[in-house]
Amino acid sequence: MSKNPSASTLYRLIEAGHLARQALLAPLTARGLEAGDDAVLLGLAEAGGETVDALAEFTGLDAEALDAILRRLEDKALLLRLAVGPEMEAGARLSQQGHLVRQAIEEHWRHLEATLAQDLGEKRHRHLRKGLKRIIALLDF
Repeated sequence: MSKNPSASTLYRLIEAGHLARQALLAPLTARGLEAGDDAVLLGLAEAGGETVDALAEFTGLDAEALDAILRRLEDKALLLRLAVGPEMEAGARLSQQGHLVRQAIEEHWRHLEATLAQDLGEKRHRHLRKGLKRIIALLDF
């Protein structure tokens, strides 16, 4: 590569993704949580809870990794393990404290998204979303 790698589109995409993830981790680290905990908390939107299988599908985590996160969140009193649905499958639901943490994560996400949208303007923001969707499709092989 003759050009400086930091001038490439791919480098900038990686840099933007890294910085976005760091910004999204702020409310987690402030609460002693780890990366990935947010996906589980966001996946528990239903008041009645979700099955472990549904959470695994939502998060993309394997059973072992998901179980470790569920144990950690349960130890922090953010969720309760219980049987869910008519089939009484293994699952979890958020505690009251868990709902508050989930709301804070969602609000932080919305704030970051609104800041980006405001800075870019509606048209450029829409073009960026569409362009990123195309890039994801190209890289998803």
